[in-house]
Amino acid sequence: MKVRVKLFATLGRYTGREELPGKSFEVELVEGAALNDLLRQLNIPAEEVKLCFVNARSQEPDFTLQDGDEVGIFSPIGGG
Repeated sequence: MKVRVKLFATLGRYTGREELPGKSFEVELVEGAALNDLLRQLNIPAEEVKLCFVNARSQEPDFTLQDGDEVGIFSPIGGG
């Protein structure tokens, strides 16, 4: 199955891609994959993820993805 992914802040550095933050790209996953499987496939450490949205709804890491889902992944943002 295929999902569209958008990474925000500095998460793109883990994927080996030079994707701009917020620019979508396609990822092929096995049927029944969950958000945490997607994170592992993209080499994104779980502790670097604050929020995940699937089709504009916040979801937990064990949420099962479906073909065609749109996923947004956000890291914690610090300021000061």
